Amino acid sequence: MAEPFKVTDATFEAEVIKSGTPVLVDFWAEWCGPCKALAPAVRQVAKLYDGKLKVGKLDVDSNVNTTMQFQVMGLPTLILFKDGKAVERITGLISKDKLIAKLKPHLA
Repeated sequence: MAEPFKVTDATFEAEVIKSGTPVLVDFWAEWCGPCKALAPAVRQVAKLYDGKLKVGKLDVDSNVNTTMQFQVMGLPTLILFKDGKAVERITGLISKDKLIAKLKPHLA
């Protein structure tokens, strides 16, 4: 699954919380410029860590319950889930290198 997959309120539990593989969830919105700027780095990370990390994209406008549950207040927000728990949170535009540096300790 080298490409990011769509996550929704309905699929979050099964796809993210119960996943045996760490999952990076990109909380984004169509109208968010920084979200669009971050998208290529998120896709590159999905390809780079294929098999070790799943990458999902959750549209905050269509999935209010999950967005509120994880108190996502700013966009873009990336949350890394491992063993059903949020272990890393990144809010705002970040370079691919900085993103990888934050993820690496959790993927060893």
